Amino acid sequence: MASPGAGDRAMTSNQASLGAAAARRLPEPRDRLDPKAVTLWRISGLIQAIIAPALVVALLIGLRIPLDYSWWWVVLAGVVVAALSFTLALTVPTLMWRRWRYEIHEDEADLQHGVFTVTRQLVPMARIQHVDTRRGPLQRRFGLASVVLFTAAGAIEIPALADDVAASLRDRIATLANVHDDL
Repeated sequence: MASPGAGDRAMTSNQASLGAAAARRLPEPRDRLDPKAVTLWRISGLIQAIIAPALVVALLIGLRIPLDYSWWWVVLAGVVVAALSFTLALTVPTLMWRRWRYEIHEDEADLQHGVFTVTRQLVPMARIQHVDTRRGPLQRRFGLASVVLFTAAGAIEIPALADDVAASLRDRIATLANVHDDL
C-alpha cells in the first residue's frame, strides 16, 4: 500500500508539468483586423436576418394548408426568427472582432478566432503553396480585403484587413513562404 503522502507528491508533480506547459504556451497573436470589419459583418448579418425570417414564413405558409394550423403560428415564428436574427447580426460581429487576431512570424502564421469556440491555427510557412487577396462587393465599399493562405490541407482566410495592410501582408507571406509569382 502506498504511503499517505504519495498521492500528494504525484499531484504536485502533475501540477508542475502543467505549469511548465503553460509557461511554454505561445502568447496571443498581437495583430487585429480592421475595426471596419464590425460594420461589414453587421451589414452582412442584417442581410441574412432579412432573408431567414422570409424563408421561415414562406415555408410555414406552404405547410399551413396540409397541416391546418392557425396564421398566428406563422406570424409568431416569423417574429421570433426575425428578432433572433437581428439580435445576433448586431451583437456577434463585435465578439468576432474582439477574438480575431493574427501574427505573421518568419516560420509560421499564427491565427486565433472564434466566438464560442476559440480556434488557434499555426500554419508553417513551408506548407503555404499560394497566397491571395480577395475583395467582395461589401469589402470594396469599406476599403477592406481578405488574405487567403492556400496549403495542401485547404484555404485559410484572414478577413477584413485594410487594402494596403492586406497587400503588404500578402507580399510578406509570399516572400517568407518562398512563393514565386510566375506571371
